Amino acid sequence: MINPSAFLRRAILADAIFSGVSALLLTFGAGALAPLLDLPDALLRETGLFLIAYTALVGWLGTRQSMPKILVMIVIAGNAAWTLASIALLVSGAVSPNLLGEVFVVAQAIATGVLAELQYIGLRKSGGALAV
Repeated sequence: MINPSAFLRRAILADAIFSGVSALLLTFGAGALAPLLDLPDALLRETGLFLIAYTALVGWLGTRQSMPKILVMIVIAGNAAWTLASIALLVSGAVSPNLLGEVFVVAQAIATGVLAELQYIGLRKSGGALAV
């Protein structure tokens, strides 16, 4: 367990807010977004459903007085992986979004990457291990 810095706590909670808004938009708006972005409806909806669970996790984590360091590191690594996977999705040819769809995927990838970086900075500013 670590004593999280205020910076880390804010970065984790910002992640929860961003992910929560994205979860709602993608889960309930997939049908409208799919033709607009030229991305598969199932991809958008399933991403939204995943983000509901992720939002619950990071929301819970952001409210803890002390945080499991390994869990914080998993969140940071997961955000970094999400960023890379989003870009890989575009270059793989597995989907063929229109320009707006490409901008959408790149924008959320950049936002997620920024959150990962902010969380990493926050982790470095956090206090060491706490006795349990």
